[in-house]
Amino acid sequence: MSIYPNCPQTIRKLQVGGFTKRQLMAELNLKAIHMNALGKQLLSDERFTLSEHTYQLITVELSVRDLGLTEGASLEQIFVTAEQLGLQIGPIEIGPYIRLAYLDQPEGSAGKPARTQRAPYGSITIAAEIMDASDEFPKGFYLRRINGELWLRGYVTDNEHIWDPDDRFVFVNAWIQIS
Repeated sequence: MSIYPNCPQTIRKLQVGGFTKRQLMAELNLKAIHMNALGKQLLSDERFTLSEHTYQLITVELSVRDLGLTEGASLEQIFVTAEQLGLQIGPIEIGPYIRLAYLDQPEGSAGKPARTQRAPYGSITIAAEIMDASDEFPKGFYLRRINGELWLRGYVTDNEHIWDPDDRFVFVNAWIQIS
């Protein structure tokens, strides 16, 4: 088994910041990106803030297994292990920016059964700061393509939930510049 950084990974360069909430929502609408109620709840919360300045990130998409967590792990274990491997948890604002940048996400659930209480097939969870520790408040965002439509979705979880080894996350690998 190969563990990060010696494993398959998807690296993306991402520009973040510079939008107001209104501008960010307009850009999501322009790109026909759908949101679920939990995603809208995150974006509309007063604690969800956006950087006025633009900056660039290098992100790395990996599976939980790629972190060496072959039996799966809780969100806290995933974040701690990623940080031990030199990866970072990004600010919550990166979720919408990653969605805007990653427009060619493939359908991941086509031909697969629906899953409940699990990350959907083909979804990619954004490893980002958690705004509220409550089990009922959304912890962050994940990306999906459903029947050809792009989604930015919020999710809820608790500390007892074990993510599958094949669930995919996006972490920050490097901050390129801040302007």
